[in-house]
Amino acid sequence: MARHLSGTVVPVALSGSAPPLRLPPTASRLKTARIPTVPVVSPRDLLGRPLRNLRVSVTDRCNLRCQYCMPERDYVWLPRQDVLDFEEIGRLVEAFTAVGVDRVRLTGGEPLVRRDLPRLIALLADNPAIGDLAMTTNGVLLEDEAAGLRSAGLHRLTVSLDTMQPDRFLALTRSDAHARVLAGIAAASAAGFPSLKIDAVVMRGVNDDELVPLLEYGRASGAEVRFIEYMDVGGATLWSREKVFSRAEILVRLEGRYGAVEPLREESSAPAERFRLPDGTVFGIIASTTAPFCRACDRSRLTADGLWYLCLYATRGIDLRGPLREGASVEDLAALLRSAWLERADRGAEQRLASPARTPLIAPRELRRDPHLEMHTRGG
Repeated sequence: MARHLSGTVVPVALSGSAPPLRLPPTASRLKTARIPTVPVVSPRDLLGRPLRNLRVSVTDRCNLRCQYCMPERDYVWLPRQDVLDFEEIGRLVEAFTAVGVDRVRLTGGEPLVRRDLPRLIALLADNPAIGDLAMTTNGVLLEDEAAGLRSAGLHRLTVSLDTMQPDRFLALTRSDAHARVLAGIAAASAAGFPSLKIDAVVMRGVNDDELVPLLEYGRASGAEVRFIEYMDVGGATLWSREKVFSRAEILVRLEGRYGAVEPLREESSAPAERFRLPDGTVFGIIASTTAPFCRACDRSRLTADGLWYLCLYATRGIDLRGPLREGASVEDLAALLRSAWLERADRGAEQRLASPARTPLIAPRELRRDPHLEMHTRGG
């Protein structure tokens, strides 16, 4: 596959091992230029979806082993020398904002295992084109970091918490850090984030009996709870249809406890559909498995080593690290992003829903061959 850049056809690497993109000779003269901070029109893909939302994985490492994400015993990690430094991440994000991205979320792995993360947040917060800077964390290291993240310029924070029971947390994550996660959520609440959310993956027979306790805890913590259907993404090697506790079932369960649930009518590309309880409490459901939102998806993902994925279910990514380290200018990178997005037609969750024999997306042996296929590598 090729992209047209400054009148030159250039090959695009579609895996971490493919040769890096070759740029025209003008790139070296432009590499210090910055994109002017003027309104830009985001490119639209083949389904009319804009490029607005970028998830940036800062590491593939994680300090938990959650059943729905990292259930295996052994993993292959990205080579250290391939992982982008903060300045490289900042430069790539600048290219993304040059083509219309204005929402950036830091992910992992677990982003807080990356040292000096507030420095990256401060760097990104200085980009005037970013209107929303958020992060998702498992909360284990959050207690000591929350105030610093907020001071550095982080706008919003989401913490993953799937159970209120310490013994169940241990079974789910192979870690006894439940109390530390709760302490992290308390610290985040005290830090004064304008938006604090709690994400809970709901699995039948595992934690579907905890919808009410999680919702009550979120309300007491000043956090909006979002229930997520168990997704069959890369790394979810234990996934099965039978373990999916659906959006419809979640609503029935909550209505049985609280009464009528009112859907909120909102114009948004956010993945969560939001609802209001009779007492005013708002919660969300992300129903990617049974009710995909592909047709409105404006998000893409950048791995810690610079591969760009246009869909969570994509099996190939576009190498941005190669051209970046060869001296590509922000303008050259922006042109590459724009041309790739214009050709996007991905709708992975919809295609998975239509699959008659739906089994785990990728076998463990394939994941070991290419760690980029893992959910913890490309970020959720």
